[in-house]
Amino acid sequence: MTLTEILDLLTKEIHSVVIATTHEGKPVTRVIDVMMHDEQTFYFLTAKGKAFYEELMDQKYIALTGMCSGEAYNKKEASLHMKAISVRGEIENVKTEHLDDIFERNPYMADIYPTKESRQALEVFKMTKGSGEVFDLSTKPITRFAFTIGSEKQETSGYAINDHCVGCEECMKVCPTNCIQHETIPFVIDNTHCLHCGNCLAVCHFQAVEKF
Repeated sequence: MTLTEILDLLTKEIHSVVIATTHEGKPVTRVIDVMMHDEQTFYFLTAKGKAFYEELMDQKYIALTGMCSGEAYNKKEASLHMKAISVRGEIENVKTEHLDDIFERNPYMADIYPTKESRQALEVFKMTKGSGEVFDLSTKPITRFAFTIGSEKQETSGYAINDHCVGCEECMKVCPTNCIQHETIPFVIDNTHCLHCGNCLAVCHFQAVEKF
């Protein structure tokens, strides 16, 4: 997926996300709408009178997670069509930049702040540098996409198989997504489809599986 496609998913399909900050050293979460995006990043807003605003201005860093699922499915089936995005990074207050665009693209905001005078409380934030991951259960097998915003170094995690591998195939027996390629030794884990369950690491008797 391209960054534009990921930001489109975050803004239009998911839209409402849980954002985490800290208050007096303790985690705090809130549900916030991701209002719009451009080719490089996304934007959200809040009112200057809120504690959330103070935390954003003080910390200038957030972590967020949002998800959506197929509306045409029942709850059990919808979980298997879930798409989720998690991203963490630095943010910047851009004051009232894009505020008019946000209200134009999100008409429901006019019901909350109906006049220009009432909108004086609002300021817009954007992420300047961040890294994240898309997790898509609607594909078979599941897929993951890592991405970055700005010049942030991409954070990667997962599992790999080293030269201690003897090809015993014990890891393959416990892999829920069959993402272990066994054409050569050492085997190779395709982390694009890995659930990060850790089964391969747990069953390997040769210390051939590493977590990174």
